[in-house]
Amino acid sequence: MSPTSETIDSVLLPTDGSDGALAGARHGIDLAATADATVHVLSVIETTDIEGLTSVLESNGEEQRAALEADAESAVESVATMVRDRNPDLEVTTAIERGTPFRVINRYVEANGIDAVAMGTEGRTGVRRVVLGSVTENVLRTVGVPVLVVPPAASDSRLTEASVENVLLPTDGSDGAAVAVDWGITLATAFDAMVHAIYSVDTSRFPSRMDPGELVAELEQPGEEALEAVRERGREHGCSLTGTIATGPPARVILDYADDNEIDLIAMGTHGRSGFERHFLGSVTETVVRNAELPVFCVPMSGE
Repeated sequence: MSPTSETIDSVLLPTDGSDGALAGARHGIDLAATADATVHVLSVIETTDIEGLTSVLESNGEEQRAALEADAESAVESVATMVRDRNPDLEVTTAIERGTPFRVINRYVEANGIDAVAMGTEGRTGVRRVVLGSVTENVLRTVGVPVLVVPPAASDSRLTEASVENVLLPTDGSDGAAVAVDWGITLATAFDAMVHAIYSVDTSRFPSRMDPGELVAELEQPGEEALEAVRERGREHGCSLTGTIATGPPARVILDYADDNEIDLIAMGTHGRSGFERHFLGSVTETVVRNAELPVFCVPMSGE
């Protein structure tokens, strides 16, 4: 039995037929295959598109309505076919719904007991690498389960035991980080990967009159405690683990470490020491997701 089978029984793949959605779907299929989970494929027809047709002659409106539905059906079937081609043993459920995409995705997650969502950061409108797609961003801000976010630069990568060798787990010792660490270690165990735990000592938040050496020494203690907590969880799962304390702004430390250490997957909480609010995406996580060139598994504090 896969180590993730008790945590991830179902994976949702939202799609609008775009390249970004397909990149998210491919990684979601890999995740589902690793966890032996069922796959749900969802396409959302935006109600704003439908409502906009009322200003068009009714006959043309019906044609455009039919075209939107056909696009949604095509998007869903493309991903469902991808699932069957990549792993015929996976069970696939498809759905087409109407509404505001991120709200529909949220409702679908709650109504169907979805355990994780996989999405790309680019939708039909196209977006620069440093700009997070609005649907994905809204899902990250509101959904109560982990979201695997796949940037365009990671579209050709895979999430398999053969390809995932290093998983990065940023921690600040908070409850939010602890939840993400549990998920990250579970994923690393499933992929038989090395865990890299990292704690950032950000001295820029403190007065310049303080002695840098004393300041770093003082801040390193909670860092060591946070890393030891990760090591303890790693030992419980029998996975290989290395821990590092780095100095600098957390998001930049995480991104630089990922680039320098051939990291294949980042797992991190969406809320840290700043406190938890369900409709708030932590600034560190947001910066990492906006700029990462590899998949990021974002875990809300409400995720279990």
